[in-house]
Amino acid sequence: MKNQRIIFYIFMFLPVPVTLVSLLFLPDQIPAHYGFDNQVTRWGSKYETLIFPVFTIIFGLFMLECSKFSSKSGEKTGENNEKACITAGIFSLLIFNAMTGYFLYTDFNKVENLSSVPVDIFQLIFVLLGIFMIVIGSIMPKLQMNSVIGLRTHWSIKNEITWKKSQRFGGNLFIIAGILTILVCCFTKGIACYLWWMGLLLVSLPIDIYYTYKVAKKY
Repeated sequence: MKNQRIIFYIFMFLPVPVTLVSLLFLPDQIPAHYGFDNQVTRWGSKYETLIFPVFTIIFGLFMLECSKFSSKSGEKTGENNEKACITAGIFSLLIFNAMTGYFLYTDFNKVENLSSVPVDIFQLIFVLLGIFMIVIGSIMPKLQMNSVIGLRTHWSIKNEITWKKSQRFGGNLFIIAGILTILVCCFTKGIACYLWWMGLLLVSLPIDIYYTYKVAKKY
C-alpha cells in the first residue's frame, strides 16, 4: 500500500515541474484548443499549460479523500476499498500525465493539425483506460460494501451476498469491456475510440443493473 501511495503522489505532482521546465522552451503563443476536425481553433499564452497540472493535483486530492472515506465505510476492514480507490487514482493520474506530455509536445511544435502527430491522443487515452478497466475489474470482487466504489445499485447493497455476487459479475464484465476497448482502439482512431467505449458502457451497464436485480430477488 505504501508503494502504491508513492506512485500516486509521483503521478499527482509530476506534471507541475515538467510543465514549469517546459515553459522555458515553449513559444509564447501555443495551440490552446482544437476542433473536432483536429484543427486549431484558438491560440493562447504558454502559461495556459499550467492549468492542466493544477487540475491534476485537485483530482488527486479528490481521489485521496474518496480512498479515506471508502476505508471507513467497509463493514469489516476497508483496506481493499482504499486500495481500489488508490489504484483507480493512479491510472486516472497516469492518463492525465500522458495528456500533459502530449499537449506539451503539440505546444512545443505548434501543431496546427493533430492528424499530423504520430500518436493519436484518443488511442493513447482509451488504451490506458482499457487497462484501467481490467485492473479495477480484477479488484472489484475483493471490495467490501461501501458507499464510494464498486457496482452500487439499490439491489446490490441489499445484503452481503448480493454485494459479493454483484461485484464478481460486474468485475468480470468490466474486464471484458476493458479488453474490447483495447482491441477496438488498435483498429480505430480519433473520436471513434470514444464512441466505441461509450457504446460498450451503454451495453454493459444495463446488464450489470439487471443482474443485481435478479440476484436481489433470489437472495
